[in-house]
Amino acid sequence: MKINADQLAGQLRRGLAPVYFISGGEPLLAQECGDLIRQAAHAAGFVEREVLTVEPGFDWNALYASTQSLSLFSERRVIDLRLPTGKPGELGAKTLAQITGQLPPEVLLLVSAGKLEKQSRQAKWVKALEDAGVSVTVYPIEANQFPRWVARRMQAKGLTPGPGAAELLAHYMEGNLLACAQEIDKLAMLCGRTEISVDDIEENLSDNARFDVFSLADACLQGEATVVLRILRSLRAEGSEPVLILWALARELREIASMSAKLAAGQAEAQVLGAHRVWPRRKPLVRKALKRSRPGEWHTLLQRAARTDRVIKGRLRGDVWHELQCLALGMGGFSLPAQRI
Repeated sequence: MKINADQLAGQLRRGLAPVYFISGGEPLLAQECGDLIRQAAHAAGFVEREVLTVEPGFDWNALYASTQSLSLFSERRVIDLRLPTGKPGELGAKTLAQITGQLPPEVLLLVSAGKLEKQSRQAKWVKALEDAGVSVTVYPIEANQFPRWVARRMQAKGLTPGPGAAELLAHYMEGNLLACAQEIDKLAMLCGRTEISVDDIEENLSDNARFDVFSLADACLQGEATVVLRILRSLRAEGSEPVLILWALARELREIASMSAKLAAGQAEAQVLGAHRVWPRRKPLVRKALKRSRPGEWHTLLQRAARTDRVIKGRLRGDVWHELQCLALGMGGFSLPAQRI
C-alpha cells in the first residue's frame, strides 16, 4: 500500500503493517515518519530494535538469517534497515524480495531510503516492499505550502504564530525544514507557550548568519550601497561561506526577475506580489527594486550570479568577494565598477 507522510499517523492507528518502506528526499520528514513507526511498534510490543546500514560489503545473507531467527530477549523486534543510496544491488534486491514473503509475525521490517530514481521506483524489490506492507513517500513541501507547514509546526510546539510570523520564518528558511524545525524549537524554549510576533522571529535570528545574508538581500533591494558593503565586510570577517551569501542573493534575484517579467507582460502588481507570496513588510522593498530596473537588467544580474557561482567553485578565475560585491551592488542599481573589499 502506498501512502504519503500525512497519512501515516492514521494508518498506524488502524494497526501495524509487517513492513514499512520510507523513501524521499526530505530528511526531516523521513526521520519523523520513522520515529512514528518506531513509537507505534514499541507500543505494540516490539521492544527490541536492530539498526543496520547498507554499506559496501554489507552481509545480506546475515540480514536474511536475522529475520528468520527469534530473539533471545524479546518476542518481538524491529529490524531498522537504512539504505542511504536507494540501491541495494542485485543480491540485496533479491534478499529484500525474499524477506518480505517469509517475514515471521515476531519481526517488523522498516526500510528507509533516500530519494529514489525513476528506475529504482519501478524495481521488483520496491514492489515487493509495497505489496508486503506500507510504502511511505516523503515529498518536498512546495513553497506556497511552506508557511502553512511552519504554522502547524509552531502550534504543535505550543506556539501561536502572530500575523506574518509563519510567513516571515518560511521566508528566512526557504524550504529548509531541518533548520526551520530547529528555529521553532529554539523559539519554544525561549518564549514558552505564547504568541510569536514578527519581532520575535527577527530577534531570535539576529545573531545568526542566515539573518545577515537576508539582511544583505534586503539592503540590495533597498539600494543602500553603504549598508550593502558594511554587511559584506561583516560576513567576510565572520568567516561566512560565500556559497551561502550567493544562495540568498540568487534566490532574491530569481524572484525579482520573474516578477519583473510578469509586470512587463501586463499582469497587475497585486496579482504578481500575491502569486510570489511577498509578505506585507517586504512589499515596499520589492516595489522599489521592481521600479528601479527592467527585466533585461535582472536577467543580466542572474548571469552575473552564475559567473559568481563558477568563481566560487573554482571553475573560473576571480576574487570571490569582489564578485559578490559586484553582484550585490548591481542588485542595488549601481552600475559603476565595484572596488575590492
